[in-house]
Amino acid sequence: MQKIVIANRGEIASRVIRTCHELGIDTIAVYSDADKDLPFVKEARYAFRLGEPPVHKSYLNSELILEIAKSEKADGIHPGYGFLSENADFARIVREAGLTFIGPSPETIKQMGDKIIARNTMKNAGVPVLPGSSEGLTTLKEARDFAKSIGYPVMLKASGGGGGIGMVYCENEQALAKSFESTKARAKAYFGSEEMFIEKYIQNARHIEVQIFGDVHGNIIHLFERDCSIQRRNQKVIEETPSPFLSEYTRKQLYATALKAAAAVHYVNAGTIEFIVDEEENFYFLEMNTRLQVEHSITEKITGLDLVEWQILVARGEKLPLMQDEINRSGHAIQFRLYA
Repeated sequence: MQKIVIANRGEIASRVIRTCHELGIDTIAVYSDADKDLPFVKEARYAFRLGEPPVHKSYLNSELILEIAKSEKADGIHPGYGFLSENADFARIVREAGLTFIGPSPETIKQMGDKIIARNTMKNAGVPVLPGSSEGLTTLKEARDFAKSIGYPVMLKASGGGGGIGMVYCENEQALAKSFESTKARAKAYFGSEEMFIEKYIQNARHIEVQIFGDVHGNIIHLFERDCSIQRRNQKVIEETPSPFLSEYTRKQLYATALKAAAAVHYVNAGTIEFIVDEEENFYFLEMNTRLQVEHSITEKITGLDLVEWQILVARGEKLPLMQDEINRSGHAIQFRLYA
């Protein structure tokens, strides 16, 4: 792999560029008019304009990004996080064009991108999931009936996407009725599907995720956990590792379950298994992120590893650089996110 397009912007683009240059790989940045003076544009070996600032005219223009990659004879595309990173169609057209998508397979992205399919896949693999609907809900009556069957409070969620945009806390039936149609419309606008599902809401829960990595040779390892419980509007604000909450027994159980979840979908490249953990340390599968996470850097701090380098090595068919018993953790790391 001699030349890589970074289909992203800002801090993550700079992050990928840095590792590529350390590996002797040429980099191609793409940018919108709003970002033409940002550092990543100058840091890349080459840079190409995508278009106007709206993302559908720039960073989500998959055809143009692929055309740039082909015309510049790039070997691969790194999607970063956000934008096209969990777009199964983009991963597929990159592969069909004979280039390497630096991430998991399009089949895995699609399977884990639908939250209902992901829940059912994990349940069938023996991974604990929250009480919730196993089929999509499209009417308020369906939602009311199901919520009543498991008891309030519940979380109303978009099947096609997560984060604060795709979920609403419903304390009672009145709150569900008030939120259902607007949340469904928002899901359609942001994720392309108005299908909803409901999960039981866990009071005073912790949000803990496990970094996993797989290769095409069938090896899967974990790189410990990150505690992402401090949030605002269901968006992470502070992440830390290791979690100050978990007992050593639960921590080991969590790692084993994350590896089971990754094996169930034959996971390749970097990914994250997210869990909800209650006050008694019972834990439940929340979702799988089929990409590098924003907070990957704190895992790098405690392991001394370069996860972007691992992504590139795995994408070009190599085995994971280290096996589980060769990976050590030292120290404590915290990331703070600044929101404007």
